[in-house]
Amino acid sequence: MEDNMLRSAQRRITNMSAQLGKRVTNNVLSAQKRTKVLTVESMNPHVRLMEYAVRGPIVAKAGQIEKELKEGKSYPFTEVIKANIGDCHATGQKPLTFLRQVVALCTYPELLNDPKFPTDAKQRAELILSDCKGRSIGSYSESAGVEIIRKHIAGYISKRDGGVPCDYNDVFVSTGASDGIKTILKLLMTGESGNKRAGVMIPIPQYPLYSATNSEYNAYQINYYLDEDNNWGLNIEELRRALNEARPNCIPRALVVINPGNPTGQVLTRKNIEDIIKFAHEERLFLLADEVYQDNIYAKGSAFHSFKKCLAELGPDYADQELASFMSTSKGYMGECGFRGGYCEAVNLDPDVKVQLMKSISAKLCPTVSGQTAMDVVVNPPQPGEPSFELFDKEKQVVLGTLKKKAEMVTSIFNSIEGVQCNVVQGAMYSFPRIFLSEKAIQEAQRRGQEPDAFYCYELLEQTGICVVPGSGFGQIPGTFHFRMTILPPLEKVQGVLERFKDFHLKFTEKYR
Repeated sequence: MEDNMLRSAQRRITNMSAQLGKRVTNNVLSAQKRTKVLTVESMNPHVRLMEYAVRGPIVAKAGQIEKELKEGKSYPFTEVIKANIGDCHATGQKPLTFLRQVVALCTYPELLNDPKFPTDAKQRAELILSDCKGRSIGSYSESAGVEIIRKHIAGYISKRDGGVPCDYNDVFVSTGASDGIKTILKLLMTGESGNKRAGVMIPIPQYPLYSATNSEYNAYQINYYLDEDNNWGLNIEELRRALNEARPNCIPRALVVINPGNPTGQVLTRKNIEDIIKFAHEERLFLLADEVYQDNIYAKGSAFHSFKKCLAELGPDYADQELASFMSTSKGYMGECGFRGGYCEAVNLDPDVKVQLMKSISAKLCPTVSGQTAMDVVVNPPQPGEPSFELFDKEKQVVLGTLKKKAEMVTSIFNSIEGVQCNVVQGAMYSFPRIFLSEKAIQEAQRRGQEPDAFYCYELLEQTGICVVPGSGFGQIPGTFHFRMTILPPLEKVQGVLERFKDFHLKFTEKYR
């Protein structure tokens, strides 16, 4: 009897201990907050290192100020002027009628029966739809793009280059030029780390796509400096210096050239391009020619020369030079950024590498077909004698003529302001003036934990509403300070923007004298 009572008591004590232990364990577990699988510390470190100044913190601040203005907060201005990015339509540029007609017809084919649409727009839409599966741009295209559009691109390139042949099999359509650039750069990576990484030569100042992609792909960035005192010229000896200094740190694989320049607005001469090609060939570098601003030429004596044409005309000694050239619907006179249309022509690739390129592209299925449609209009525009030619040409010339006026105005006014120096905007869509900051201004920036030109640009935004991008986001020679400002705001606004800028700069200079 006593034994039974003892065993029963022991069981109760054991059960109570177990329950108490379970409660303690549950309490401990609930006290421990579950951490995320993906944190800033555990994420891909190469993505963490990426920076893209064109949409950086100052742009976020501009967006915040815009909201505050709508909510009634008082600022010394009534609107924010976003001169930070080459987004043409966002600043008021009107879409080209013919381009939108063709895209509309392809998007809603019932409109092909509408007599308000011109016959040449209908003919182009029919041609594109006939090469789309199910006669719909809502279907997947071939991974390299709709075949008839690639053939039109090849015809455009050949005509542009005075008859130099272009094989449409060397062309792939991309989601904007950026996608094509990243596709080619990805092929050039070594997959190694340390001094076995691929080295990519990029101009300084540069478009931040390149530095961001280098970080993302863990490539070694080889900076070569453009010559500001020579209108942002590209000096071959500077290329050689940069390459030789980088060799111990990487395996140099590629040379990037932006022509016309972004953010610097220079246009390379034919002789300069030939020298660059010869350098790349001698040093066994793959050439990437970013030519998205090829229609944007303003300065007297400047002309666009494609790398493809110059390479072909250098003769058989350079016939094996690998070259990828890029074009976009986002720039030029079109300004159709949102369609994300672009293409790449890659020539002289090893046939086995070309197979791998096509495999890489196919993993993304295909670029947006509406973007491909917009690109088709760019490379296959109305011709003299067609119903839409006069209106198309008029709209095109108005856009380019207005940009030319603004390029001249911006250069002239910047150079009239003490402490500001701006090279001639020969092409593209940007000015990149140099600002001379006092030691007092530099010290104030350091006190605030900012780059001096970023401090300047934040002050400009908060006092005038003008949003520009600090030169430090593009790269610059240490000790120099710049900012990039687009020339895209409407002509009537540009004058007022520049007057506001001049007033700000003089006050800023006086404050930090």
